[in-house]
Amino acid sequence: MLEHLEALDRSAFLAINGWYAAWADELMLLISRKSTWIPLYVFLLFLLQRRLGWRGLVWAVPVIGLMILCSDQGSVQLFKESVHRLRPCHEPTLSGMVHLVPEGCGGQYGFVSSHAANHSAIAFFMIGILGGRPRWSIPALVIWAALVGYSRIYLGVHYPGDVLVGSLFGASVGIIFAVALRRILNVRPTTTDA
Repeated sequence: MLEHLEALDRSAFLAINGWYAAWADELMLLISRKSTWIPLYVFLLFLLQRRLGWRGLVWAVPVIGLMILCSDQGSVQLFKESVHRLRPCHEPTLSGMVHLVPEGCGGQYGFVSSHAANHSAIAFFMIGILGGRPRWSIPALVIWAALVGYSRIYLGVHYPGDVLVGSLFGASVGIIFAVALRRILNVRPTTTDA
């Protein structure tokens, strides 16, 4: 069963990674860089302040920091350092088949994607706190996290399974921290527009 899943994951990787173009290389590198998203992070803090007020934002910032620490270190300690699955760009059986963008491959192990975990944690934390306000926030946050995950496959550094499991792990962490912050601040979830 596991061998079948790995073969399926490898085939999906080769298909996605094989759909490349020179213009997309630069775009996917840009999407994959965490610094690209700094304006979005600032905007998300603005949305948190609008939803929770200044007191809530003061609580939210350290909670988000702890959440990212748990998501990032969890993806490394719980998965990468225990599973030891090679990144596709380090896999000898895929030598010469991986379209690798010149910026490099990264560490030896890739299961799970820390990029996917961290961005999904932020996305689902925000979804949990914002409660669907504004209406576009849920699809926009999910698409953003998915796009970052896709970029990691495109760049040749993760299998789709690395991204999927990393996203699920990150989403779980984000939801847990959103529930915790709502309880700390006694904020009820809402799904209606203001």
